[in-house]
Amino acid sequence: MAADVVHVVDDDAAMRDSLAFLLDTAGFQVVLYEDGRRLLDALAGAGTGCILTDIRMPEIDGLELLRRLRAAGHTLPVVMMTGHGDVPLAVEAMKLGACDFIEKPFDDEVLLQALHSALRRADPAEPADPALQAFLRRVATLSERERQVLHHLVGGGTSKEIGRALAISPRTVEIYRAKLMTKTQAGSLQELVRWAVLAGLA
Repeated sequence: MAADVVHVVDDDAAMRDSLAFLLDTAGFQVVLYEDGRRLLDALAGAGTGCILTDIRMPEIDGLELLRRLRAAGHTLPVVMMTGHGDVPLAVEAMKLGACDFIEKPFDDEVLLQALHSALRRADPAEPADPALQAFLRRVATLSERERQVLHHLVGGGTSKEIGRALAISPRTVEIYRAKLMTKTQAGSLQELVRWAVLAGLA
């Protein structure tokens, strides 16, 4: 059986080398690109596998690359990497069609799991994601106020901004946020945003 292909786009040569070693060791076929333009040229034909791209790059950044891929009709699943925890960027990337968003530095297993998940999603025979269905069931247990806080969190609001919008203190927002994380079983704010966008709540 042929190895799954991962197209890696990152302007940092050391990062490309590190990812190539990790992914090759994990059994993937790896193709490296130092910028988005080279990837777009290479995928002029039909590409297979999935794309792992940095979000902050000169000339064509990850979001612009994703826009151009979709405009050109490419449907390969895309996983975004960033060194900057930026919730609004995560939301924008996922609304554009990215299937995951991970922060550097990341645990190797987190990255490999994201890629395996992305490749499964590329399979048209793959049924509805049971993990997403489970997340939706957990969201259904949220109170009205918790849902409001979730909406503002996914929109990129800080505790102060959410507090002002809902006429509650930032400390109260933090309490609701902690309850949200517990009830939804999200391991991080990034994970909560990812699931919320996939579930159509953003």
